[in-house]
Amino acid sequence: MSNHFYVTTPIYYVNDKPHIGHAYTTILADVLARYHRLLDVPTWFLTGTDEHGQKVQEAAVKNGMTPQEQCDTTVVRFQELWQKLEITHDDFIRTTEERHKTIVRKALQDLYDRGEIYGADYEGWYCTPCERFFMEKDLAEGGVCPDCKRAVNKLVEKNYFFRMGKYQQWLVEHIESHPEFIQPAHRRQETLGFLRQPLNDLCISRPKSRLSWGIELPFDANYVTYVWFDALMNYVTAVGYGADNGTFAKWWPASYHLIGKDILTTHTVYWPTMLKALGVELPRSIFAHGWWLVGRDKMSKTAGNAVNPMQMCEQYGVDAFRYFLLAEMSLGNDASFTEEAFTNRYNSDLANDLGNLGKRVISMVHRFLGGKFSAVVKPGPEEAELEKMTTIAVDSMKKHLASMQLERGIADALAAVREGNRYFDKMAPWALAKQGKTEELQRVLYSSAECLRIVSGLLYPVMPGKMAELRRALGLEGAEVEPHLETLGAWGGLPVGRALTDVPPLFPRIEKPEESPEAKKAAAEAAKAAKSAKKAEQTKASAPAIVELIEITDFTKVSLKTAKILAAEPVPDADKLLKLQIEIGAEKRQIVSGIAKFYTPEQLVGRTVVVVANLKPVVLRGVESQGMLLAAKAGKELRLVTLDGDLPSGAGVG
Repeated sequence: MSNHFYVTTPIYYVNDKPHIGHAYTTILADVLARYHRLLDVPTWFLTGTDEHGQKVQEAAVKNGMTPQEQCDTTVVRFQELWQKLEITHDDFIRTTEERHKTIVRKALQDLYDRGEIYGADYEGWYCTPCERFFMEKDLAEGGVCPDCKRAVNKLVEKNYFFRMGKYQQWLVEHIESHPEFIQPAHRRQETLGFLRQPLNDLCISRPKSRLSWGIELPFDANYVTYVWFDALMNYVTAVGYGADNGTFAKWWPASYHLIGKDILTTHTVYWPTMLKALGVELPRSIFAHGWWLVGRDKMSKTAGNAVNPMQMCEQYGVDAFRYFLLAEMSLGNDASFTEEAFTNRYNSDLANDLGNLGKRVISMVHRFLGGKFSAVVKPGPEEAELEKMTTIAVDSMKKHLASMQLERGIADALAAVREGNRYFDKMAPWALAKQGKTEELQRVLYSSAECLRIVSGLLYPVMPGKMAELRRALGLEGAEVEPHLETLGAWGGLPVGRALTDVPPLFPRIEKPEESPEAKKAAAEAAKAAKSAKKAEQTKASAPAIVELIEITDFTKVSLKTAKILAAEPVPDADKLLKLQIEIGAEKRQIVSGIAKFYTPEQLVGRTVVVVANLKPVVLRGVESQGMLLAAKAGKELRLVTLDGDLPSGAGVG
C-alpha cells in the first residue's frame, strides 16, 4: 500500500445541473477514499468545478446573467448534491478561485519564457461545444466534429501553441514502460493508437474577441487560456503546486485521476505532456470508466435521457443509489441504467438478502435471548462454511480494491450474506428455541450476527448511512461503528453484553404496481403474436432458401469501411465474445464480436478488417458495440473479411 492516496474526479462544467454521470464518478472516488481511510492510509480526495470557457459564457448569456453569476448559481447544485450523496471530499476547487488562477498564470509564463509556448497563425475547423480545433483530415464523415458529431466552423486566427508534439516519443515510451499509467488496458491501447499518428502542437489560447471568459494570458492581454490548459491544472494547484511545496510533496503524485472515457485523450496526452514540460512527476494512474447507457444510448443532458440523481435519492434512498451504481458497473465497461434493473438489484441484494438477514437475527435475539448475547461463542463445524465465506469476502475486498474491481469485492460480500441466510435457514434457530437448546441457539444467532458485523464493515464505504445503522443495531458503539479493514476479518469481534437495537427494515422491498387488466390483455396478445411469428419463422426456415433481390439504393445505405484493430480482449463471462478497439480513419470505436472461438486477441491486433460503420450501437453483455465485423462462415469454420493488400483504415468498401 502506498504512503498516501490522492484521488481526483474530473472537475465538472457549470453550464447545467449535475446528472448521473457526475454522481457516479464522484461516488466512486468517495468509496475509494473511504476504503483507504479505513486502511489508515493518509488520503486526500479532490473534486470541483470547471468554470471557464465558451459553454459557460453561452449558458450565462442564455440565462441573462454574467459568467461569474452563472458559475455561482450552478456550483451550488453540485455542492448540494455531494452533500446529499454523503461525499467526503477534502477539497472542492473552483477554477475561478484566485489560488487556481494565480498558479495557472505562473505556469503559462514559465512555459512561454522557456519557449514551450509560441505564437502563430492557425487555420482549422473549430467545434464550439467541444471547444477544440480539428484538422480537416480529422473530421468525421460529413465534415462534423469527430467527438460530438456536431457542425464545425472554419476559423483563421493568431493563437498561442504549446509544443506538445516534441513529447510524443517520450510519452509513448512512458506509457509502454508504465502499464499502470492508463487503466484499464484497452484504454491504454486506445491512447497508443492515437499516438501512432503525428502529434500536433496544442492551441492553448482563445482571442478575447471570440471568448472573453477565461484566465487572461500573462504575456498577452488580448487572449485567454484554452479551457483544458486551465482545467487540467486543478489537480496540482489544489494541493499546493507553486504555492506550498510541503503540501505538494505530501500528496503528489496523484494515485488516481478518475475520468469518463470521453475525456481520455485530454488526460492521457495533453496532461502528461504539460506536466513533462513543467518538470512535474506524472500521476500514477489515469482510470477511465465507461458510460451509463439508457438502453443502447449514452446517458446525457443533450439526449434528454439523463437520470436525475437527486430524484433517485429522494425516491429510493442515498445508500441504495450508491450501492446500485457501484455494484452494477464493471469498472472500465459501459453499464445500462433502467428502473427495472435498479428495482431487481435492490430487492434481491438489499431487501431479500442483507436486510432480511439483519432483521431476522436481531428480532430473534430480542425474542429468545433478552436482546443481547451473554458470551462470545466459538464456531463449531456447522459454522465452518459461514466463517470461511465471510473471511474470504474480507480478503477479496482488499484484493479487488487494489485492482479497481470494486464490483467483484461487493459481489463477494453479498455472497457471504447469502451464505448467512442459508446457514440461518439450515440451523433453524426458532426450532432450537422451542426445544430449549439455549447454548446452540446462542451460537447460531451470534455466528449470524458476526457475519453481519463483518459484511457491514466491508460495505460501510459504499453505504455509510445504512451500514452505520446496522452496526449500531448489532451493539457496536462510538469508534467501533467505523470499521478497521485490517482487523475486520477476525472472527469473534462482536462485543457481548450490549443491547441490540430492533430497528425498522433497513431496505423495505420495492413493490411493483399490479398490472391493470388492460396491461395483462396486451401482454397476452403480444405473447400470442410472438408465438405466431415464431411458427411462421420455423415454416420459412424449412422452406427452400431463396435469395431476396435488392436495389442498388438498398446497398448504398450500408457504409462499409476498412478498420484497424488496435486492441482486443475477452468480454467477461461470455465465451464467444471479444471486445475490440478499432480505428476507422481518425475515429476510434469499440466493437463486440462473437469470434472468440475462432480468433485469440493476439491474432487480431494490427489486422485491417472490414466493418459496417453506420450500424446503430447495441449493448451486448453490458458492453457497447458500435458496428459489426464482416466475416464468412462455412460449417464450423469462420474467417474475417480482410484485404489483399495494404490500405489505410477508413477507406470505403463497395
